[in-house]
Formats: sequence, C-alpha cells, structure tokens
Amino acid sequence: MRHQELSLQWDGRSDPAGLLEREWLVTNGLGGYASGSLAGAVTRQYHGLFVPNLSSPKGRHVLISRCDETVIVGEHSYHISNAELADGTLIGEAHRWLRSFRLRYGIPRWIFELDDTVVERSIVMPHMRNTVCARYRVLSGAPIGLRIRPFVSFRRHDQAPTTQCAGPFALSVERGRHEIRLAGSPLTLRVALQPGPTVFTTDEHEYLEHGHRIDRNRGDEFLETVFSPGWLRARASLDQPACFVASTHAWEHLEFDASSVFDAEEHRLQKLIAGSHVGNDAVAARFVVAADQFVVLPGSRLEENVVTQAQGEELRTVYAGYHWFGDWGRDTMISLEGLTLCTGRYHEAGAILRTFSHYVKDGLLPNLFPEGERQALYHTVDATLWYFHAIARYVEITGDRELVEQLFPVLQSIVHQHVQGTRFGIHVDARDGLVTAAADGYQLTWMDAKVDDWVVTPRRGKPVEIQALWYNALQLMRAWAQQLGQACAAYEELGEQVHHTFNERFWNNGFLFDVVDGPEGDDASVRPNQIFAVSLPHPVLKQPYWRPVIDGVGERLLTPFGLRTLDPGHPSYQRHYRGDLRARDAAYHQGTVWPWLIGPFVDAWLKVHPNNAPARELLSAFEMHLGDAGVGSISEIFDAEAPHLPGGCIAQAWSVAEVLRAWLATRDADDTSQLSSVYERDDGR
Repeated sequence: MRHQELSLQWDGRSDPAGLLEREWLVTNGLGGYASGSLAGAVTRQYHGLFVPNLSSPKGRHVLISRCDETVIVGEHSYHISNAELADGTLIGEAHRWLRSFRLRYGIPRWIFELDDTVVERSIVMPHMRNTVCARYRVLSGAPIGLRIRPFVSFRRHDQAPTTQCAGPFALSVERGRHEIRLAGSPLTLRVALQPGPTVFTTDEHEYLEHGHRIDRNRGDEFLETVFSPGWLRARASLDQPACFVASTHAWEHLEFDASSVFDAEEHRLQKLIAGSHVGNDAVAARFVVAADQFVVLPGSRLEENVVTQAQGEELRTVYAGYHWFGDWGRDTMISLEGLTLCTGRYHEAGAILRTFSHYVKDGLLPNLFPEGERQALYHTVDATLWYFHAIARYVEITGDRELVEQLFPVLQSIVHQHVQGTRFGIHVDARDGLVTAAADGYQLTWMDAKVDDWVVTPRRGKPVEIQALWYNALQLMRAWAQQLGQACAAYEELGEQVHHTFNERFWNNGFLFDVVDGPEGDDASVRPNQIFAVSLPHPVLKQPYWRPVIDGVGERLLTPFGLRTLDPGHPSYQRHYRGDLRARDAAYHQGTVWPWLIGPFVDAWLKVHPNNAPARELLSAFEMHLGDAGVGSISEIFDAEAPHLPGGCIAQAWSVAEVLRAWLATRDADDTSQLSSVYERDDGR
C-alpha cells in the first residue's frame, strides 16, 4: 500500500526554511491534535506535541508545546529537535540530520541519519483517546540512548502566548509514575517512556522567549516562555523501539503497548480506505485519509454524548479546520457528502444530521459552537438551507428514507419560521418569495469576515446563493411531503414564485447579481456565489442562462486552486492574503481563493460540458499541494494571484471534502488505477 505514503527528501545542508514552512498534523477523533513544523520548531501559537480537547476545563489546551530530543550513539550526541528564538536563530539540529519526511496513513515519520545509525521518529494519537505517542526506532546501526525533555504550557490553544511562564508547576512521582500539575488547574499531565521503568531526571528549566514566526508575520503576539520540569531517558535498538507517552487519562488506561498503537492506527485507516468509493485511486485515497481528521466526537462536550446515547443515537460533528476552527453548521453541511458519504461513513453521516437537528432554534441551524462552549451561536442564513441539501444527498446515496420521516417535522418548522420571519432579519419577502437577511453588526452568509464592528462583506438584502439554496430546499420539501403523504401544494406554489422572480430579478448581462434589494440597491459584483444557481440538484436559474454564467465565472474567477471571491477588475479586489488581522480580513472574501468552491463549479461545469477530462484538469494542482503547507491535507485559502500561496488553516474540512467529491465525480476522465503510487520531492532550498 505504498500509494498511501507521501515522501519529502531532504538534504541536511539545505536552508531549513523549507521545513519551517511545512506543518504536520495528527488528530484523535475528539477534536484534539498534535502539530508542528517539519523542522520540529513551534512556529505558531496553536502548535503542540499534545493538544487534547478537554471536557474540564473545556476546550483545546496546549499541554506539551514540544520536546527537546537527544539521541546518543556511542560517545556522540545528536539533537533531533529544533526551537526558534525571537531573532530567527534555530536551536537544534533536526534539519541537519534529517534525510526524509514521510506521511504514511496519516502518521508523520522523520528519518534521521546519524552517521552510521538511522533512526525513525513517528507520532500518533490513539483514536478517541486524549493521549499522544512518539516512537523512536533504530532502522539500522547501533543501539541508541534517548533523552527527552518535555516543555509544558497548560494554556488554551486560542490564548495568546506570553513571555511570563505559567506556573508554578509541580512534579509528582509515585511507583515510577510521573505527573505534572499546574497550580490552580484541574489538569494533570501523565508522562512515561516505554519500555519501563521510566527514569525521570528532575532538572527544571524555563525556555525564555522562543518565537512563533507565523504569528509574528501575522502581526500577533509571537513570543512564549515555556517550562520543563526535567527529562526522561531510555534506550532503543533494532529489535526494541522506545516510546514517549503523554496523556490526561488515568494510569489504568495507559497500560498498553504504545508501539502497537501505530499499527492499529494504520490498520484503522486501511479499513477506512477499503470502505470508501475510491477503489485503486491513489490520490483519492490520500483525500480519504485527510477527511478522517474532521469527523469528530467533540471532546469538550462529552457530557452531551451521555444523553444522546440514552436516546439511542450518537453525537457526531465536523471540525471545520485545524488549528483554530471548531464545529460550524455551514461547514458541516457543505462538507458532509465529501467527508462521510464519499468515504462510506454512512452511519456517522446520519449521526451528524441527527445531532444538528437537536440544535435547531427559531428555525435556524447553529452557525458555530465557540471553543469549549455548549451554547451555540445562530447568526447565519445559509447553514440552515445547506442542511436540506446534506439530508438529500445522504438519502440519495444511502437509501435511508427513515431519516427524512424522522426529521420532517424539524424541516417543516424551519420553512414555517422562514416564511413567518425569524432572528437577524431573516424572512421571506411575501412579494416575491425570496429570502432576505439583514442585521446590523452581523455577517450572515459564508462571506463572514468581521473585524471589531466592521463587517467586511455584509451582503444585506437577498444574496444570490441564498435564493438558490431556498429554491432547492422547497423542491426537496415538495418531494418529501409527497412521499410521506403530507400536503405539498404550499411548497410547490412558493417554489414556482421563487423560480419566476429569481430569473426576473437576478439576470444581469451574462452574470447574476450578487445581492438584490440591498441598502444601496442591487450589487453587480462578480462573485462565485452565483454558481450555486446552476450547481445545486434543483437549479433555480433557467437553463439557457447556465452556459454564460459558468463561462463568465470561469473567465473572471477560476484559478488552479479554486475560485476567487471577487472579480480582479473590482476596485475592492485584493491580490494577497497577508498582514495583520484587519488586512487579512479585508482580503478574506475580496479576491482570496477558496478551494471548496471548486466543487460546485465542477458540478455546474459538468451540466453544460459532456466531457469530464477538462473538469479533472481543474483539480490537478491539489495532488501536489498535498506536499505543501499542511502536508497531507488542503489549505483553507490561497492568494488570488500566482503563485497562489496557501493561507489560513493548514487543513480545512470543506476544502478536502469538495475536492474529494469533485475528484470522484470526474474520475471517468482518467484511468485512476494508473496513478503514480508515490511522489517524492527534493525540496532543499
């Protein structure tokens, strides 16, 4: 199964910038993760070797920022870790001894050549456990000694780093078991080396003001002081690896062979690929592995799972992106088909749809759950309408019509609330049947950038994609009502009204208005939102208009990594996504490319072009992108102009989901069984 290995070759004499610019990510199915740069240095505040998603205290916490790792061969010591000072100086030698980085079944592996000895370090988080394991294997050469010094932070991952070290910390040892606690915190970090017994040398050390280069470049706080209580030591040889284990679980739950966890995780992902629809398609298999990181049981809301299980159901959601996004209703519904239905995870898809039905309030699906919170926020007009689409795709693919019967009362109430009017000015205009949405200080569509009181793209009025989603939902409700023997005439009549007025109001000389009836009239900005009027299963746009819209969007907005969010000819167009928060948000939906939009564009393109081959070409850049930014995944956004540098989250749910879905939709264009089994890159720069 070599097709599941991505390999980056490295020359130890090269500039380590190539390693500092790439990041690795491991997740645990609970929203927790481990992540860092390939060089081993922490380059952003969200990085950490151990960042579990906790139920108490709630939210994701950076417990271990990183480890200093020293390998001893004979009389020589080799530092296979790195840290970066405020001035950019690297402390460590990982880049010097590294020969390759490999990602196999989502498990990152570093191969170090230490003169005549070759050592592999790999990292995994056991599925559904708040535990991390780092394994050190001798692949060839003499036995080695290991010294591992963990640096602890004990801060929420969305808390800005500080130069004031958290503390005081306390180290306790009982029967060879080592625990680290922070005064005033309920958290307990347990650390051990296998095979035991663990030898821990107390040697307190503060690492003063190491820098996070990504945060510095973003204009954020970037200096942090972290603390280490001491170091652990072990030995490893050809037939006996050593494993560092850190966990928040009680000791009785840590009595397992840590080395076997790596095989178990690889086997879990092999089964996931086998149960998906990708066949022998090597690239699609990599997307399936990437998709796995987003489908989670939210670890900070585990108490809700008790109630859910008592009702005979399961709590499941989608985390929108790593490192900082949690579960968002809009992202979940857009991502559901790619993450779960294209990967054969039907049971989890149904669980997600049922989970969100319990949170519908005033006819609205939640926009998001803030980090570590149970109470959802509802300021969204589109998440609710995407819910109908996600349910329809689930039913069509699985044949599970019982879900529609179960959720139909909720869906009825949603339509009723929209017709009658609900929060944030969301209501149906009785004069034309179109949905309008406007509330001062709120960003209600997916173009949701906001800095303080400045809503960058308010789009108040009647946005084009909202009408497309609304019409699609009405058509689905009409069909579902008929199947269930319910009255359907109201849905049919309202749908006809929407169809008529949409085509009358939105057509604009080959394009569609982005918003009509806004505070300043109709907005003719060329944006990608109009593509949904063609791409959805029930297109609201009349067929003669499809081709001009698709061709126009393709000409103005299409890039190798998705669609721009604004026409380059618009005065507000931004070429690059960079700078401080205000500058970045000013560009977020004003030109910046979003990969997830390639999915609906491919859907629309295939409706008017009979040949799949050119559509597959629209996706070709993503295979090589798997070796950049967040290795093995797809970034949230890209610059609007070449070379289209990636930005935002290094791993984004709807980016992966929509690229995978579009890849499978166009696979007839290629003999996918002939795809290369592995690609290797020489990135010494």
